[in-house]
Amino acid sequence: MPAAGERSAARREATGRRLERFAALRGGTGAGVGGRAYRRQLAEKLGGRELPLGTRYHVFVDPPGYKIGNGGSTLHVLRCLEDLYGDKWTSFTVLLIHSGGYSQRLPNASALGKIFTALPFGDPVYQMLDLKLAMYIDFPSHMKPGVLVTCSDDIELYSTGLTETVTFDKPGFTALAHPSDLTVGTTHGVFVLDPSSVSGEGDLEYTSCHHFLHKPDVETMRRCGAVCLRGSSPQPSSSGDHSDSEEGSECVYTDSIFYMDHSVAEQLLAFYKQMGTLCCEIDAYGDFLQALGPGATQDYTKITSNMTKEESQLVEVRQKLYSLLKGTALNVIVLNNSKFYHIGTTQEYLFHFTSDSKLKFELDLLPLAFSSVSEGAESSDHSATVIQSVLEPGCSLGPGSVIEYSRIGPEVSVGKNSIISGSHINLKVDVPSNSFLSSLSVKMNDRVQYVSMVFGVEDDLKRSVKALSDLHSLRFFGVSLPECLGRWGVQVSDQLFSSGSTCLGLWTVRIFPVCSTLSESVGVSLKMLNSVQHSSAFTLQGFKLLSVEEMLAYKDLEDMLKFRKQIYDEICLQRGKEKSDL
Repeated sequence: MPAAGERSAARREATGRRLERFAALRGGTGAGVGGRAYRRQLAEKLGGRELPLGTRYHVFVDPPGYKIGNGGSTLHVLRCLEDLYGDKWTSFTVLLIHSGGYSQRLPNASALGKIFTALPFGDPVYQMLDLKLAMYIDFPSHMKPGVLVTCSDDIELYSTGLTETVTFDKPGFTALAHPSDLTVGTTHGVFVLDPSSVSGEGDLEYTSCHHFLHKPDVETMRRCGAVCLRGSSPQPSSSGDHSDSEEGSECVYTDSIFYMDHSVAEQLLAFYKQMGTLCCEIDAYGDFLQALGPGATQDYTKITSNMTKEESQLVEVRQKLYSLLKGTALNVIVLNNSKFYHIGTTQEYLFHFTSDSKLKFELDLLPLAFSSVSEGAESSDHSATVIQSVLEPGCSLGPGSVIEYSRIGPEVSVGKNSIISGSHINLKVDVPSNSFLSSLSVKMNDRVQYVSMVFGVEDDLKRSVKALSDLHSLRFFGVSLPECLGRWGVQVSDQLFSSGSTCLGLWTVRIFPVCSTLSESVGVSLKMLNSVQHSSAFTLQGFKLLSVEEMLAYKDLEDMLKFRKQIYDEICLQRGKEKSDL
């Protein structure tokens, strides 16, 4: 088995090759946030010749009513394709990217969608959508008609031999598998593979899955025979980094994307039509794949611990899906030289973009991506990352911070490990370390105004309580929420939360002031943070206050994209001047 450095270099070379091919197709011929936001941004990217033009792109929004999960969304998309194209859709190769959800763990992606998260490379900068299309660029020519399902907040980098191809041509389901440590397996799907069919040697192997485990604990992985030694076939192991661990160390094969051929897709569509209205969340991975393979049992159909709610229909739907899919093949393409990166939380975002030298190396990430940084703008080291932003002379950035789509003025000092998104800071201010700041344009009463949300990067925006008496367990920048409210002169009541009394948390608390300018909204929100940090008073009385939930409901997409375009045009102008001066 090649050394870890050689495997990483091979992935870098293969990734670069795919990105070059995609760059050649950009603009040439060659798939939670409202659908309008997605359609508007797709139109912008197509108009800017950032995407291949010979492809049909669609945005489908879940039906109103109950949450149906990414499995329900998959079924709904199949229905939409049939409605649009009739029987013709069964001859298509479809890439289905799930990009819904509120992105509460990475709120700078909440307004415009995780699939449009900016990445620190490219000219213009790549977003997750561009990278997805680039990484899968080789697939369509080796894929029979069917549907390839993926998520919008992960990156799969892999290398295969020059004569090897990833082919999706078998009936049933086909999934990619990546060697990962056992800890990673506890938060992913894990394949129990046929021991005789996988050697662990070479970059690419085709095999079948005996049994699929969804987010199993380590004991379950061992008991089911999923644990193997790196560089050898899967075998029971008694004793746990990703694919670059040393040969002989323990690993499991974890999931990422999967393909289903059209006969399976048609079966699932018929099931969806028969069910009528779905009233529960279906997991495309847990509820589809666990039914597959000769070792599948229906035990999982009664386990609801992984769901956000236990709806009465869930067990019934799972059992029907199990009966429908049982006996269907789960083929597995083992990518022995691959790495799976998840970028779905503030911590992962900061780590992968600023600290993780492996991802930086393999994807060739830049500290300055399509940005204008004047002389005199300082970064304490090269670990800060700037994406499509303007930094004026005199500002300074701490290590491990990410600035995107923002304008940073001359007297601004940004601490370490912070995220600033869509903001204009033009006052003398120190942004504390570990801060999260994201600004949105909102339209209220036909007037565009601005709100900036500010948190600590470790604050839990998903956490909620049911009673006002439990608010003390919610933390804002490390301080209990009631203490913060007291410093801001805000009264505690049910009316303080946009969800009424049903969901009390940082996501729904009305604490963010509406202002007439972008820079004013940033200034006021930073003063809120300063008052918490220094135990001082700062009154929010007199301001109209919104929750994050309401900010997203009132967001003005056009104005936010206009601000990004102004920054883009200024950077282009600056670059043109620099070229003419040479």
